[in-house]
Amino acid sequence: MRTTVEITDQQRARLVEIAASRGQKGFSVLVQEAIDLLLEREAARAAKVQRALGALGSLPGNEADEMLAIAEDSRSKWR
Repeated sequence: MRTTVEITDQQRARLVEIAASRGQKGFSVLVQEAIDLLLEREAARAAKVQRALGALGSLPGNEADEMLAIAEDSRSKWR
C-alpha cells in the first residue's frame, strides 16, 4: 500500500545510503522492516503487560506492600 510519511532530510539521506549499500533502488523495504520491528516490539510489550496483570494479587500482603513502596520511591526519584 502506498502512503505518505513525513521524514527529515537526514533520515531520507541515511535511508537512501543504506538501501544503496544493499543494492536496492529505494528504501521502501527498509521502512517495512522498521515497521515490522516496531510492531513486534509493541506485541512483546503488550504480552509483558498482560503477564504482569495476570500476576495481580499473587503476592502475600506484606510483600506487595514492600514492592509498592519500592516502586513509589523509585518513581519519586525519576526526572
